[in-house]
Amino acid sequence: MGEQLLNQVVWPVIHILCIVLPLVIAVAMFVYWERKVIGWMHVRMGPNKIGPFGLLQAFADVVKLLLKEVILPSKANRALYYLAPLLALVPALAAWAVIPFGTKLVLSNANAGLLYLLAMTSLGVYGIILAGWASNSRYALLGAMRSAAQVISYELAMGLCLVCVLVLAGSLNLTDIVNAQAGGKGIFSWFMWPLLPVFVVYFISGVAETNRAPFDVAEGESEIVAGFHVEYSGSAFALFFLAEYANMILVSFLASILFMGGWLSPFPESWGFIGHGNFLWLFIKAFAFAFLFLWFRATFPRYRYDQIMRLGWKVFIPITIVWVLVAGCMKYYGIAGA
Repeated sequence: MGEQLLNQVVWPVIHILCIVLPLVIAVAMFVYWERKVIGWMHVRMGPNKIGPFGLLQAFADVVKLLLKEVILPSKANRALYYLAPLLALVPALAAWAVIPFGTKLVLSNANAGLLYLLAMTSLGVYGIILAGWASNSRYALLGAMRSAAQVISYELAMGLCLVCVLVLAGSLNLTDIVNAQAGGKGIFSWFMWPLLPVFVVYFISGVAETNRAPFDVAEGESEIVAGFHVEYSGSAFALFFLAEYANMILVSFLASILFMGGWLSPFPESWGFIGHGNFLWLFIKAFAFAFLFLWFRATFPRYRYDQIMRLGWKVFIPITIVWVLVAGCMKYYGIAGA
């Protein structure tokens, strides 16, 4: 009984904590890095007072949010009001269960990992809708409808991008998808080359999916109201904040795994240590994509809502539909794919 409890409960919990705790710390460091990068781009200092080089600023913000009162609006649906942040956060964390960090370094090497990811990332929209509706606020409800429509629109494009990867790899398993990019051509075996338009569409859709600039109309900081979470404060708001940044990191890792060979090295194996695949390469690729999120925020003006919807429905979805057919032809004739 004791050994069964250890294998079925204790070890899985330890494995989950080994992913969740570093992820939470990574979110805090990502917030710090965002402020520093935007500060450098705008010729400002950024955080530099709390802790060495301002490193503790993000943790100070967490403490401040946790100590603030969570104010429940009058006539709000209490149960759904508190459930909405969890519905936004839990899928964002659960998606990491199938993310492979190495050949055997994965919590669950599920055969249908890609399908599981689609299911988890699709659940987050329910948290957005419930947050707007349960707050009993017209501003929050309008923001929720606007944000939900945006998220659903770009989820369709992202789903078709994943279909292209599935066609070339011939597997729903994320580890197999990475191994399918380990051909004899090195960096040119990565899926980013035959699927280049889809690769670009996937990452831009990921930016829109996470409500980040220039697609952050749902929570524009320059507007009077913030959108679906305008009635949230304290720890409840912190959960939405954590979910958004966890999703940004998730999109960065997925772009690296699906299109850029994951942990595979861009150099030949004959080059010694730097030619061998390991987690460091995956981290470098994901860090580069995460940096693009910050670069976009500091550079581009916010799109109008009609421009966002037109880009998703009239540009991205037609491109991805066409490229599904192109990927099928490349796979059939042996031009690309495993």
